[in-house]
Amino acid sequence: MSNTVISVKNLKKYYRVHQKDPGLIGSINSFLNRKYKDVKAVDGISFQIEEGELIGFIGPNGAGKTTTLKVLSGLLYPNGGETQVLGLEPFKRQKQFQINISLIMGQKNQLWWDLPPMDSFILNKEIYEIGKQEFKDTIEKLSRMLEVGDILATPVRKLSLGQRMKCELIAALLHSPKVLFLDEPTIGLDVVAQQNMRDFLKEYNRQFQATIILTSHYMGDVEKLCKRVVIINEGKIIYDGSLEKIINKYAPYKMIKVDFKENIDLKKIEEFGRAERYSGNHVEFRVAKDEISKKTAKLLSEFEVADITIEDPAIEEIIRQIFEQ
Repeated sequence: MSNTVISVKNLKKYYRVHQKDPGLIGSINSFLNRKYKDVKAVDGISFQIEEGELIGFIGPNGAGKTTTLKVLSGLLYPNGGETQVLGLEPFKRQKQFQINISLIMGQKNQLWWDLPPMDSFILNKEIYEIGKQEFKDTIEKLSRMLEVGDILATPVRKLSLGQRMKCELIAALLHSPKVLFLDEPTIGLDVVAQQNMRDFLKEYNRQFQATIILTSHYMGDVEKLCKRVVIINEGKIIYDGSLEKIINKYAPYKMIKVDFKENIDLKKIEEFGRAERYSGNHVEFRVAKDEISKKTAKLLSEFEVADITIEDPAIEEIIRQIFEQ
């Protein structure tokens, strides 16, 4: 039996923005006759998320992602529509709501800069009224999963960005929230730190059945973590469904990457497909999925091949096609 944790119906959030012409004359006119326009950050979106789902919420800058998360976490009051998280209305900020959700923003800090992370954890312990033994067990489990047990007594300002983000996660998860809103949690991290963060979120979701909404400009985050994606653009949802289905719909092809043993004339291999990249002995083809076996076998039989790989197209390319269409 499904258990809907997040329900959004026709959600709207508009901002009234002051308009001013440039220059001194514009400033004077603006002072005497102020003009405004409404910006539709979120324009009537609807979706539902079940318990334990890990959803990718993606779109370009200004699409409405962060605004939606702020409404769902109770930081913003909507202009219209209905929102419920765990059966409660977020903007009312009831205690039962606040102790069961957590918002993590990659560009915002909640740790005290000059104090060790443990001091911030102890403060959160008191705020959320966490028992002494539960606090100890949670710190031990999360620090072990994130491999940060040896830095909890080091001032935050002396930690690397990756270490600090891990400690930010611990601070946000101390009270074992049932719902996580993650806004760009891997922004600014190096490749290794990004992968560690993804591994942790995947394991946390599996162990605790937490419901997670993730926004990210790193499509690797979405591809590795999310089976379902919600794509938003200009305040409206343009896709809500399986990541696999959208890949099949917008990318019914694979990339064949071939390294030949010697430089090859491009004209000799044009019959295998349109070359996306060519550099002497290296060629990359876009080939329909149902022709992969035939084209690969023909390549190997007619040419001396040093190496060949077959890959799915990058998820970034697929999302770009969606926005263009």
